[in-house]
Amino acid sequence: MDDIICMGSSLEMLIDFKETVMIKFEMSDLGLLKYFLGLEVKQGKDFIFVSQRKYAENFPRTANMLECKIEQSPMNLNEKLSLDDGSGETDADKNRKLVGSLPYLTHTRPDLMYTISVVVQYMHCSSMHHLGAVKRIMYHITVIINFRLLYKCTDNLKQEGYMDSDWDGSIDDKKSTTSWVFNLGSTATVWC
Repeated sequence: MDDIICMGSSLEMLIDFKETVMIKFEMSDLGLLKYFLGLEVKQGKDFIFVSQRKYAENFPRTANMLECKIEQSPMNLNEKLSLDDGSGETDADKNRKLVGSLPYLTHTRPDLMYTISVVVQYMHCSSMHHLGAVKRIMYHITVIINFRLLYKCTDNLKQEGYMDSDWDGSIDDKKSTTSWVFNLGSTATVWC
């Protein structure tokens, strides 16, 4: 069984496409998209919400942090991670699993892109300080679990782009980490 998502600006074309495909292949029309590959979608007449709430809800359980403190930001201001910070080693496999579960969340969370890209750079050398940075991200996710992107029908398709860099941000090699986001209308459409 394979899934396919059909979308377009013309309802007539969508109906024609579905009818043509249903003649050639055995398939079912499940209606409006609600859930696909961990993305939750809610559609209205002139809007679409996209989130990953169910995926994010698993983090406290996965990280064994069912009773966690509240963090208002995903990273401490001016926090710098390094390869050898002297804070002691942690379970490398556990750290890789925790860090490895974070990038998928950035599909609907442009606000976490920079922070997650920083901790991913250090997933091969797990220290207590690195684990603390990862847990802070997870604590923060639990605070704003209902975060979702809103895409609205609008005539204002103004494009805007923003970029930032932490020039010379790495203590180890003096490399910078750059992040960017581009909006179409009022919502982020691509980011890194």
